[in-house]
Amino acid sequence: MTVRLHGRSDIDLDAFERVTRRGEGICLDENAESRMSRARESFLALLDSDPDIVVYGVTSGYGQNAYQRFTLEERRAHARKPSIAPMTSFGRPLPGRVVRGIVLARLANFVEGHAAVTPELGRAVAAMLDSGKLPVVPMDGTGCAGEIQPLSHLFAPLASGFPLAEKEALALINGSPTAAALVADAVLGARHRQTLLEGVFALSIEALQAPLEAYDSALTVLWNDPDEAAALRSLAGWLESAPGGRRPYQAPVSWRILPRVLGQARRALRQAEEVAEASLGAVTDNPIYLPPDDGHPLGRVISNGGYHNARAYPALDALTAVYADLALLADRHVTKLLDGKTSLLPHQLQVGEAYLGTLGFAAAGWAEQARQAARTTLLPGSEGGGFGQNDVAVPVMHAWRRHREAATALESAVATLAVVCSQAFRANGHGPAPALDELLAEIRAEVPPVIDPQPLGPAVERLAERWHGETAPEAGTV
Repeated sequence: MTVRLHGRSDIDLDAFERVTRRGEGICLDENAESRMSRARESFLALLDSDPDIVVYGVTSGYGQNAYQRFTLEERRAHARKPSIAPMTSFGRPLPGRVVRGIVLARLANFVEGHAAVTPELGRAVAAMLDSGKLPVVPMDGTGCAGEIQPLSHLFAPLASGFPLAEKEALALINGSPTAAALVADAVLGARHRQTLLEGVFALSIEALQAPLEAYDSALTVLWNDPDEAAALRSLAGWLESAPGGRRPYQAPVSWRILPRVLGQARRALRQAEEVAEASLGAVTDNPIYLPPDDGHPLGRVISNGGYHNARAYPALDALTAVYADLALLADRHVTKLLDGKTSLLPHQLQVGEAYLGTLGFAAAGWAEQARQAARTTLLPGSEGGGFGQNDVAVPVMHAWRRHREAATALESAVATLAVVCSQAFRANGHGPAPALDELLAEIRAEVPPVIDPQPLGPAVERLAERWHGETAPEAGTV
């Protein structure tokens, strides 16, 4: 299958999932290529119409050399130089799926003519996904204004072998497709993770045999919040036909606030989805070419700051923060389930000679790792930003990296909680609500109930690794 692009509206989360998770390619349809050809012709006509026209990076130098002005011959020579100077970052690579997503998002500037590049360059960018191997794009050491560091790593090999003309080198490395891809990648992982979280926390409600009134549908109206209402409905679905014999008094706070914190996770996801959808199809080039209209028969060029996605890193921060909160709740659930005085279960969930008490150490560790990752991302201060015109860096790569750290820690904390819940059912001889049977079977397929003493870390890790893989599958290579 191939994602066919007619215009920017085709570059959405559905297309992103197809390209990054299913490994599909991209092609430009005839209408997109025709628009690109017309825009290219009128852009060149605009350049030739005025010998004094100033177009950043085309008739002038880049960055701190923007004061330079080129003759026609200098302009053409400048255009043929691939932009390799910003290839200064190194370290851990972005996952291949994210790199594929950046290639898709790059085409939002192209398909309606706003980059003023040739259809041939558009086809060459789309064809990068067919090669089976994409350039390595480091996620570390990025402190540039815009995204010229990661985009130079990604597109320099293509640029070195392509007959570049005016504006085309700049069109490859300017804009914010990386931010769009990072937020969209986080959204796809969070969608699956939300189902996993609500299922495991419902399992914990059953393991404690918590009273069900904390999840009563009447609260959906009383709380006056659509995301919390959705979380309540989800928990109600998991807990449908739950067995009786519940705990005789209210559960600890960490059980009763579940719908509200899970509602916050849904809210953060919904907002991140809005940012991802807007960002994937946005025109963020600098400079942007606006094709001809009644007032501008040759079009016009606008220098702007579209390469700075100011919505991406706050959206990632919101997901990261609620993941830290949920990892803390998972830690509290583990601790309370292991404490017989609180859970009203056998102390330490003792079955045979097995001992699960130290799983509380691991849950606390994962919760702290998630908490350490959750801090507000701000524009870099004196330690970043570059020089000359490039005096403010984009922090989205740092926000995404911390988001991934928090997400991995949360999945590990939830895997720990899942194993403790499984053991709780083994210890009391009860089972969960029917809707949770399949989830419990999945957990026990990786980590059977523990009877004999054994190192539990490797067993829980198998379950965590399975869940890590389901939320962020690879497609393509780096």
